[in-house]
Amino acid sequence: MDFILYKKLKYYTKEILKYFNITILAFGLIIGIVLIKFKPMYKVSISGAELGYIQDKEALEEKVKMSILEEEDKNIDSIELQVNPEYELKFVDRTIETKEEQIVETAKQDVVVTYKYYDIAISNQAINSVNTIEEAEELVGEIKEENQGQELNLSIIEKYTQKADEVNTSNIEVAKTSIQEKVTQKIEEVKKQKAEEERINKMPQVNGIRLAYVPVSGTITSRYGVSSSIRSSSHTGLDIAAPTGTAIKAVASGTVTSAQKSGAYGNLVKISHGNGIETWYAHTSKMYVSAGQKVEAGKVIAAVGSTGNSTGPHLHLEIRVNGQHVNPQRYLYK
Repeated sequence: MDFILYKKLKYYTKEILKYFNITILAFGLIIGIVLIKFKPMYKVSISGAELGYIQDKEALEEKVKMSILEEEDKNIDSIELQVNPEYELKFVDRTIETKEEQIVETAKQDVVVTYKYYDIAISNQAINSVNTIEEAEELVGEIKEENQGQELNLSIIEKYTQKADEVNTSNIEVAKTSIQEKVTQKIEEVKKQKAEEERINKMPQVNGIRLAYVPVSGTITSRYGVSSSIRSSSHTGLDIAAPTGTAIKAVASGTVTSAQKSGAYGNLVKISHGNGIETWYAHTSKMYVSAGQKVEAGKVIAAVGSTGNSTGPHLHLEIRVNGQHVNPQRYLYK
């Protein structure tokens, strides 16, 4: 009985193996026929739009990035696809060709490129730009060495942009020339500023108020305290002749208390400087300020004229201390 069972089992096993081999052979034959006519490829889509087929999905994004790098070849900090491609493995007719170049060009339209460059700045004002931090540091080092002892306030500012046309960098020699020109200009400005500060510090004070500027340059035609046939009393100010329209400056910072026609004074500007000090500017042809306006020392407030009781274009200047006029030449036009 066991022998009979064994023979049957052996017979069925052979039949099963024969069938299995036939099945594998048939399956392999089908696969072979399929591979002769078809090939595996990845269908690429972006935002649902089919772009074509490629062989290697892993390489697509790298090809997009490399294509951009080859075209622009500088200042690129990062490249990111805004929309990731979608891939679907399919068996397609062998006659279908890959469209990697077209797909790369289409994918590039959805790429965000970030550029990086370096501004060289003086007092935080950008003067020129270079491509790398090494160039920037070399440039700043050379300029500082060539201008030792000067307060340059040079700095390097790392900049980023996603607009290629904003990357206007120069080679190091061109950048150095333009920056050195600005440095020279800045040095001269600092010298002038220091000279102006020294000049102002030498100007007189009245009750602690610095009279920083003479209001107008010209010829003194009538001094304080003199009598004249055109006045009912002695002269309360100082007359400085100058052409009509000549700019008149505020002698010190303060607040305009009046700017209007005022009888014999003609067009009259009054400025209060604090501590009881006030200055008057009379006979002006034009007034550029108004009551309540704050002005800085040296600001142009009016123009020379001959309004009111006047025989020719000039500035009548008065300095008043606690309401009383004093001789302006005690402080100005000495």
